[in-house]
Amino acid sequence: MASQISFEADNKVDPSVAVSEVPDRNDHPPPWSPAVNEVNEATEKPQKKAFFTKPWGRRQMGAICAIVFVAFTVSALVIALPIYFTKIYGYAKDTDDYWKLPQPNEDASYHEEKNAPKFALHNFPDPGLMKHDGIWYAYGTNPKKKNPNSIHVPVATSSDFVNWTLKADYDTLPTLGTWEGKVNHWAPDVIQRNDGKFVMYYSGQVKKNFGTHHCVGVAVSNGTSPLGPFIPENEPLACPHKHGGAIDPSPFRDTDGTLYVVYKGDGNSIGHGGNCGNSKKPVVSVPILLQELKSDGVTTVGDAVKILDIDGSDGPLVEAPNIIVTSDGTYYLFFSSHCYTSFGYNVKYAHSKSLKGRYARADRPLLQTSDWGLESPGGATVSTDGTKIVFHANCGTHRCMWAGALDIRSNNNTIVMAELTAANQTSTSSTRRSR
Repeated sequence: MASQISFEADNKVDPSVAVSEVPDRNDHPPPWSPAVNEVNEATEKPQKKAFFTKPWGRRQMGAICAIVFVAFTVSALVIALPIYFTKIYGYAKDTDDYWKLPQPNEDASYHEEKNAPKFALHNFPDPGLMKHDGIWYAYGTNPKKKNPNSIHVPVATSSDFVNWTLKADYDTLPTLGTWEGKVNHWAPDVIQRNDGKFVMYYSGQVKKNFGTHHCVGVAVSNGTSPLGPFIPENEPLACPHKHGGAIDPSPFRDTDGTLYVVYKGDGNSIGHGGNCGNSKKPVVSVPILLQELKSDGVTTVGDAVKILDIDGSDGPLVEAPNIIVTSDGTYYLFFSSHCYTSFGYNVKYAHSKSLKGRYARADRPLLQTSDWGLESPGGATVSTDGTKIVFHANCGTHRCMWAGALDIRSNNNTIVMAELTAANQTSTSSTRRSR
């Protein structure tokens, strides 16, 4: 009996103790206590692990498939969208990323199909151009890269500037100078000199002591035919080592009869890498150089003069220079910018009242990707009277020649494409000693 009374006494609650102070008879801690959090975390960890260790159900498989699909879609868009927009928009300044370049003076003629240039020749890059005795001649870069058995300088002819015929298997430069290798002859051009013979200027790869760089070579016809054959000099005409060599020569006769050749100092061949070897800083100078010549077209007079260099709109280079002069004494310099392998390659132009510059650039390229569906147009040569143009553009895995007509607007020094027809002959005289 005594023990029972003692037990009951022990279980009596002191009414003076607040309810909140009464100890919880439950052995578990309150739900807000740190102990509960530790227990919850301990029970959650095995659940996370179970997602990867237990066999996957439909939900898990669905989640994984969704993640993979989203990742694949994003990756595809990252790759595809820049490629798509490069075909529509211009090329960026110094990074060679595409963006919409401003076209403040977009002319309506660029939207008229009748002004579209015409396809002329397959696999005929960097065409040079001249007219003699009523026949047009186009000279091109060798058709097979790095093939020592390839024709060095192919040629094509036309009587109407619309229909062109390649002289198959004919080489206008069958022999080479002692300074040059057997491959990679680029961008030839021809002019007639006073004695009736023709002089060819071209880019040849140096055989030794200068890596794989190019220099400007010169060759003279052994007769009075624009077909040659041309006999090369055994020394290059221009080979500025400080500029990485020279390429893309084009002859020019001024109104006083003085001969010149304009060419590119191949600075991007000694650049620090990136697009065309010259988009990584510090970017190397890539000048357009003008060299005066004696009447033989072979002997230089003085030093070459720089008349243009790359700026922020050109990407890693400028190249393929070509000069004409109009009847009002305005000189027009045509050239290409950006890598020829990119959609940014184009045909630009600038004008000056002095042959040696300063040249003021046009706001819009004469030709660029997306004009009439063209892809990477460049390497242009213009007829001496400024009414005709040949250039190359991508055609599959090759670069093909296109022919077009020009409209030079002397009131504001702008040039636009015009309609080309077989009857649209230029006023260039066949006896005029130019191109």
